[in-house]
Parts: sequence; C-alpha cells; structure tokens
Amino acid sequence: MFQLNEKTTIVTGGGSGIGRAISKRFAKQGATVYIFDVDEKGARQTVEEITAENGSAKSIIVNISDQQKVKEAVAQVIAEKGSIEILINNAGVAHVGTAESTTEEDFTRLFNINVKGVYNCLHEVLPVMKEKQKGVILNMCSIAAWVGITDRFAYSMSKGAVLGMTLSTARDYISSNIRCNCISPARVFTPFVEGFIAKNYPGKEEEVFDKLSKSQPIGRMGTTEEVAHLALYLCSDEAGFITGCDYPIDGGFIKLNN
Repeated sequence: MFQLNEKTTIVTGGGSGIGRAISKRFAKQGATVYIFDVDEKGARQTVEEITAENGSAKSIIVNISDQQKVKEAVAQVIAEKGSIEILINNAGVAHVGTAESTTEEDFTRLFNINVKGVYNCLHEVLPVMKEKQKGVILNMCSIAAWVGITDRFAYSMSKGAVLGMTLSTARDYISSNIRCNCISPARVFTPFVEGFIAKNYPGKEEEVFDKLSKSQPIGRMGTTEEVAHLALYLCSDEAGFITGCDYPIDGGFIKLNN
C-alpha cells in the first residue's frame, strides 16, 4: 500500500523540517522527488539523505515568490521527467505580531511566500496535470486558519488563504481528475521551533519547550514524520476518493482545547 512508484513529486521547502520528512518518506515509497528551496545547503542535504538510501531526488534552487523562476523550475522538471504527478506546497514562513504591530514589510513578505508562492506553483503545475488528466496537490495549511492564535495576525491571514485556494482548486479541477487537499498541523517540533525558542527565550529553553508542548491537549508537539505519513496517505492512490478537504494534525488542539 501507499506506493508512489513512477510518480514525479515536487516538494517546496523540502530542505528542512516537515518538507524534508515528506521528501524522504515519498522517496522511500518510490517517488522521484524534486525539492524546490532557496536554502541550497538544506536542499542538498535532503537529497544526500535520500540518495544514501537508494532513493531518487534532485534539488532546484528557486524562490517560489518569483513566478518566472517557478516557471523555469517546473519546465526543468518536465524536460527531465515528462510529467508531474504530485505537488506538495509546503514552503512557508512564520511571523509573530498583531495587526497593530505587524509592519507592511512583514505582511508583504508573508503574503509573497505563503500565499503568492502557493499560487505560483499551482499556476505552473496545474496545466501540466490537466494535460495528463491526473494529479494530486497537497497544500500545507495550519490550525491558524481555523482558530484565533495570539500574535499570529499575518500568519493566520496567509494560512486562511491557503485553505481557500485548496477548496477552489479542488472544485475547479475535479473534472480533470486532479485532487487537492491540505493539512493543518498544530505545533510540530522542527529546527525552526528549536531555533525560535533558543533565540527568544535564552536560558529558559526547557521551560518554554514544556509549555509549548502542553499547549496541545495530547501533551506534546507533533513530529515531522507524523505529518509526512498523513501527506503520504493523502497523495496515494488509496486516498483517491478524497478531495477538497483539510486535515488537522493537531493533538486535539482545535476540538479539545475549549
């Protein structure tokens, strides 16, 4: 079950965290993985980890907020593989701030990466899938699209947009045999979270880590591998009857935190 043999997959932000876990899991299941990332070192490391286990992967350094660069990257994948079966829109950035404290520069940055970046990839990949009359798209959303989270104004805006784009894409391309879903993680332990704690709470890392872990009813943060497993199911043929859905993977945060 859950085999991805002969399936070319693009993973944006595959150079670290959840994107790296998804890239490695999909490669283990037989996919050829193309990592789109601005972090050349991180992307290269993911490729090396995949190839060390006899998987197939390649990195393309691309800023997803630049539509022309995305067009060129997608064209390279098509030239090399001829098709794209799976697109994982995972790349994104976070921000802490309210509507009052968020600067225009920060708001625009989040929009360009988290929203326009997803649009750019959809814009370039959908015609490829439509021509083949098949494809699966998975967008990385967030619980911030569903509940109010303190000091996450711009981030919540961007993830609400991702949810909307997911539903719209699923509706518009269902007749082309293209499925589109999204995943909404709560707090997942990644190098980003670790760095955030170290930077903002020096000397209190253990205390803050424990507090953040307990903010989820299940009592811990999620793992990148757990998110990757859900992504694998949603992109596999076994999930062929699922489209236009968002899947919280949140340790009970949305439904049990009241």
